[in-house]
Amino acid sequence: MADASKMEYRRLGRSGLKVSKLSFGSWVSFGTQMGLDIAVACMDAAKSYGVNFWDNAEAYAGGESEQIMGDAVKELGWKRHEYVMSTKVYWGIHGGVNMSNTLNRKYLMQAIDGSLERLSLDFVDVLYCHRADAETPIEETVWAMSDIISQGKAHYWGTSMWNADDIRAAYEIAERHHLHKPIVEQPQYHLLDRVKVELEYARLYEDIGLGLTTWSPLASGLLTGKYLDGVPEDSRGALPGYEWLRGMLTNEKASAKVRSLAEIASELDCTLAQLAIAWCSKNERVSTVITGASRPEQVHDNMGALEVVELLDEEIMARIDAATGWGTGG
Repeated sequence: MADASKMEYRRLGRSGLKVSKLSFGSWVSFGTQMGLDIAVACMDAAKSYGVNFWDNAEAYAGGESEQIMGDAVKELGWKRHEYVMSTKVYWGIHGGVNMSNTLNRKYLMQAIDGSLERLSLDFVDVLYCHRADAETPIEETVWAMSDIISQGKAHYWGTSMWNADDIRAAYEIAERHHLHKPIVEQPQYHLLDRVKVELEYARLYEDIGLGLTTWSPLASGLLTGKYLDGVPEDSRGALPGYEWLRGMLTNEKASAKVRSLAEIASELDCTLAQLAIAWCSKNERVSTVITGASRPEQVHDNMGALEVVELLDEEIMARIDAATGWGTGG
């Protein structure tokens, strides 16, 4: 069992807010693979390792994920000062011309109220624009997000899966009008997907102090090794609505990289999942790595990555680069 003292707390960008370098998110699992009882057990296990950052989104399970997480926090009896809660808005859950796939002011001002109601909170600590909206002026979105913070419904705001130009534009609009600036981006980041974090956003870290809360460190399960022989019936790849994942999970080129990484994990006497999560957290630009689990045993395994980080010396990191073909176009 990993030592909770291994947990490090990193500032979210240039803000003063500190988040645990490993955190816990509810994508896919809450409401689709698990209900309240298992959610409580998983969140309690994660907190025992020092996790203080919890990630959610309006669109996860059509709002049910937020409801479950809010109910779990109440059942666990956590005090509001003990944890950092985030959620994301964009996709919508009601449908309709102004309430889905948008970041217009009407939607944003109503979406935050719905999320807070489901989470049973007066405010979230971090609110994200879950995707960019090409049809709404960025200025309109920035004003609305800043107003949400001014109203006390969120403390910080950021983006998820935005491109570098749009993030910079949002920051500069906020600076020009003396509004609350975006401080964080939530991109996908794992051993097989490094371009956004390590190349596209490179100048934003120093220029605007961008923080990162990265998701999918296990590449939707690919980096656990469980898909090397096909898609297990009880796995995420077999869930209805996730057919789009199966091609990636069974890609032979990616599987060859996973096999090479598994050899390194074996030498380090850790699981492949622990190696993948530790590698993500090794990047000091990453404020927190969002992990997920559908049962407490997975939480314990994921948190074992805390012990693996110190094993990732320059030689091992170079071998990982070679195994994934990073820097060679592979």
